[in-house]
Amino acid sequence: PQLSAFPRTVVLGALLDVTINGWWYCLSGGTEPEAMASTAVKYLSQEEAQAVDQELFNEYQFSVDQLMELAGLSCATAIAKAYPSSSMARNPPTVLVICGPGNNGGDGLVCARHLKLFGYQPTIYYPKRPNKPLFTALVTQCQKMDIPFLGEMPPEPMMIDELYELVVDAIFGFSFKGDVREPFRSILSVLSGLTVPIASIDIPSGWDVEKGNSGGIQPDLLISLTAPKKSATQFTGRYHYLGGRFVPPALEKKYELNLPSYPDTECVYRLQ
Repeated sequence: PQLSAFPRTVVLGALLDVTINGWWYCLSGGTEPEAMASTAVKYLSQEEAQAVDQELFNEYQFSVDQLMELAGLSCATAIAKAYPSSSMARNPPTVLVICGPGNNGGDGLVCARHLKLFGYQPTIYYPKRPNKPLFTALVTQCQKMDIPFLGEMPPEPMMIDELYELVVDAIFGFSFKGDVREPFRSILSVLSGLTVPIASIDIPSGWDVEKGNSGGIQPDLLISLTAPKKSATQFTGRYHYLGGRFVPPALEKKYELNLPSYPDTECVYRLQ
């Protein structure tokens, strides 16, 4: 068998995903290969992801800060599972969280706060702060927990490698379109040269939401929120988690998301 390079679906509960004679199967616990037919998680296009988001807000009356809190907690939980503090060189482990100007950046702020509670030492770089009460409150919450904010980002990858054990990419989400502008173009250039692992929230920043970007940053951990996006088929890192355990069953059925059954009270599910 050969490992599938571009799985467009994920078989739930699989221990090993393989391609045999052009078909994608999972091998689980020594059983015979089982076809992926009815248990495949759907990978969303940008339009589908936006539609699901709008229904959560408009039809189901979730608030932005409500979903942001749940998403950020999921991200911190996935990071703690992929990189347990006991396995890190420093105590507490140092994490640089880079936040963009939109909701993805808000997820990053919430993630940083929960990482602090989980025993990590986050530092935040937030170069373009929206002038909105929600984001101002998130910044205040982090400051009150003694999470430092950088005035400028270290300009060289080597400097980040020396100071931090992990970088969280919370710059752009699935709604981003167009060219990457400064200062984020330079930030992504620095990130592409890192040795320490990168954890990307929902979409690796700079990637096309549907096509990905093999020449962009290459995260070691991807945390897909609500449902994976099509660009995740290009993800080659070690860890892929699904987070955001808040999708109403009727909405999941409408969009045929085929989300996994999260174990017990877990807020994340490992897809890879």
